[in-house]
Amino acid sequence: MTTGTQRSGRYQTWLVFLLSLNFGIVFFDRNATNFLMPFIQPDLGFSNKQVGLVSAALSLTWAISGFMVGNLSDRMGVKKPVVVIATVLFCACSFVSGAATSFLMLIGARLLMGVAEGGIMPISHSMIVNEVSPERRGLAMGVGQNLGSNLLGSFVAPLVLVWIATHLGWREGFYLAAVPGLFTAALVWFTLREPPKDAPHETHERVTLKQAFANRNVRLCAGISILLVSYLVVTWAFMPLYLTKVLGLAPDTMGWLMATLGISAGVTSFVVPAISDAIGRRPVLIFFSFLGVILPLGALFYTGSVWLLAAIFFFGWGLNGIFPLFMATIPSESVDPRLAATLTGIVMGLGEVLGGVFSPILAGVAADSWGLTAPLWIMLGLTILAGILALGLVESAPGVVARRTGRMAVNPG
Repeated sequence: MTTGTQRSGRYQTWLVFLLSLNFGIVFFDRNATNFLMPFIQPDLGFSNKQVGLVSAALSLTWAISGFMVGNLSDRMGVKKPVVVIATVLFCACSFVSGAATSFLMLIGARLLMGVAEGGIMPISHSMIVNEVSPERRGLAMGVGQNLGSNLLGSFVAPLVLVWIATHLGWREGFYLAAVPGLFTAALVWFTLREPPKDAPHETHERVTLKQAFANRNVRLCAGISILLVSYLVVTWAFMPLYLTKVLGLAPDTMGWLMATLGISAGVTSFVVPAISDAIGRRPVLIFFSFLGVILPLGALFYTGSVWLLAAIFFFGWGLNGIFPLFMATIPSESVDPRLAATLTGIVMGLGEVLGGVFSPILAGVAADSWGLTAPLWIMLGLTILAGILALGLVESAPGVVARRTGRMAVNPG
C-alpha cells in the first residue's frame, strides 16, 4: 500500500501494539523513581520536598520536550526517526539515574530523561491518527497510550523493581529499566513505516494553533490534563511512602498493591476508550473523573482487608482510561487531525508543567508540614474538579455525532 492511503488492518494492529509497548517501557522507567523511593530516600537522605522535586524535574522537561518535539515533527512531517532516537536517549539516561550518588545528580538525570521521553507519546498519537481508521481511533489511541504504559509502568514496575531493590539494590532497578528500550527502538525502525505527511481525508486549510485553542473542547481538555496529571503524579510520588510509612505495609505488599493500579489501567485502556467510541467521550470523562475519588478516600479511611483495599485501588484507578481521550482523541476530533502531535504535546505539556511539576512540589511541602495524608486530600480535590470541567465538553466521537446528526436530519423538529 502506498503512502497517503490507509494501511492494512494487520499493520494498524502491529503499529498500535508496538507503539504501546515502546511507551510502556518508557513509563516503566518514568515510574521507577517513585517505586524505588522508599529505598532511595533513606540511602540519599531526601526530604519529602526533595522527593517531590525529583518527580517534578522529569515532568518539567517532559512537558517542554513534548510540545517542542511534537510541533517540530508536525512541521517537518517526520515521525518514526524521532521516536527511535528519543527511545535510545532515554535508555542512556536510565543508566545515569542508577549511578546517582546525590540529590543533584539524580535530579539532573531525570531532567535529561524528560527531554528524551517527552516527544514519544505525542508523535505516537500522530502516527495512530494517520494510520488507524477513524471509527477505531478512540480504542487505538487508548491502547497506544494506556495499555503498555500501565501494564509495564504501573503493574510490572512495582513488582519487579521492589524485588530487585530488596535483593540487589535500587541502582540495579534503573539499569534493568534501560535495556528493553533498545529492542523496541530497533523494532520501530525496522518494522514501521513513515506515515503519510497529510491525513488523506483532510483537504481543507489547516487550522492554526490560535484557532485550535479557541475551541472549547481543547481548552477544557487542557484544564482536565492539568488536574489529572497532578492526580497521577502525586499518587506515584507519595502513595508508596504513605502505604509504607503511615499504613505500615511491608515494601513487597506496597509493591503488589501499587501493581493493582497497573492491572486496572491495563483493563481500562481497552474498555474505557471502546465505551467512549460507542456512547460518547463526554459521559465517559464525567463518570471516570468522579470515580477517582474512591482511591484517596479508600487509602485514608478504609481499615479492613488489604485485598479489599486493592479492589478500591483497582476501581478508583479506572480514570486512567480517559487520559488518551482528553490528551489526544478529543482535541484531534475537535479541530484539524493534522495537528494531533502538536495538540497532544501542548495538552500533555500543560498537564506536565502546571500539574506534573508544581503538584508534587506542593504535595511534598504539604507532607512535610501536615504529614503524608495531605497529598491524598490534594488528590481528592483534583479529581472532583476534573469531573466538573468534563461537564462542559461538547461531544466529539465520530460515530455518536453521526448518529445524532442523522436523527436531527430525520426529525428536524
